[in-house]
Amino acid sequence: MIIAVPAETFAGERRVSLVPETVQRLTAKQLQVWLQSGAGAGAWFSDDDYRRAGASVETSVHRLLGEADLIVKVRAPSVAEVERLRRGATLICLLYPRINTAATRSLAARGVTTIALENLPRTSVAQTMDVLSSQSTAAGYRAVIVAANALAKFFPMLMTPAGTIAPARVLVLGAGVAGLQAIATARRLGAAVEAFDVRPAVQEEVESLGAKFIDGALCADGATAEGYARELDEIALAKVRAAIQRSLSCADVCITSALLPNQRAPILITGEMVQRMRPGSVIVDLAGEQGGNCELTEAGRESVCHGVTIISRLNLAGELPLDASRMYSRNMENVVGHFCHDGILRFDFRDEITRRCVVTHQDEILAADLRQTLVLQAGGRS
Repeated sequence: MIIAVPAETFAGERRVSLVPETVQRLTAKQLQVWLQSGAGAGAWFSDDDYRRAGASVETSVHRLLGEADLIVKVRAPSVAEVERLRRGATLICLLYPRINTAATRSLAARGVTTIALENLPRTSVAQTMDVLSSQSTAAGYRAVIVAANALAKFFPMLMTPAGTIAPARVLVLGAGVAGLQAIATARRLGAAVEAFDVRPAVQEEVESLGAKFIDGALCADGATAEGYARELDEIALAKVRAAIQRSLSCADVCITSALLPNQRAPILITGEMVQRMRPGSVIVDLAGEQGGNCELTEAGRESVCHGVTIISRLNLAGELPLDASRMYSRNMENVVGHFCHDGILRFDFRDEITRRCVVTHQDEILAADLRQTLVLQAGGRS
């Protein structure tokens, strides 16, 4: 089986889907890995690094995509890339089909089986494949570094001949993987950290990292059965905003990372709340691509409103391409291992990972709300 690693075409994307270390393990299993020349350059992996790992380096993207059985990417392909894939090939990437609708339609029309990594279930089996968690780790860390760079004061408490400098006060909204990494990083830099989440179950994790947990006094747990945050009604959302208002008005930095599966991110910080923040304070909104947790966030831009710097970068994980690629590659290796047996790709829709992640298959788009019906009988189709 030929596994293709094309260069990412998304503007500014420096990550690569497989690093040489992973390629070496795949080729040891008698799998062929073809790499588009320069695909790893943004993450500081040279073509020679891949050659030493056993990969074939291809200069022709047409041959690479046209002959490969399995294509592994970070970002969703463009329509032009899809048109180069051979019929019956398989693609693994972060697809987000509701955003990349044209590419998804083209993938189905071309008969490509597409595995969307963002749909992996929260199960112990899928844990080692969870690219969202690994990339959120990078994003959470990077968000604090970006905030520290934008803040006009120190993060740690300093004892100096000129007097004592108080530590920066950091508020983290959302204690998922990115939020917890942001808490840990801010604490390592010496900041005083508070955190809020609608899921009371994360309080112990927050406090274990040395942060204070803000109790939202909600009437019900804000978690879904899978442990994700759920959508709140207006009454509950008003309670959340009231709970974080006092801490927000005293914060030097606020990192927001509250997301809802397949929905717009909740607005936790209104324009009025920004107006009450300290001049010179900083908001780094990790939810910008999903609409933002701050009402004044402009996705992909940095702005100053009421003296508050609001930063929304759409690819913070990609700003750490070396380690982000390494983590992504390890996840990808486990995904490939799940679907590939003895050099053959198999799709068993009785398997939860397959049901949840396969978006296009056999010339069809398998919509999310129809996936529960995708139980294939031997030799049958959905």
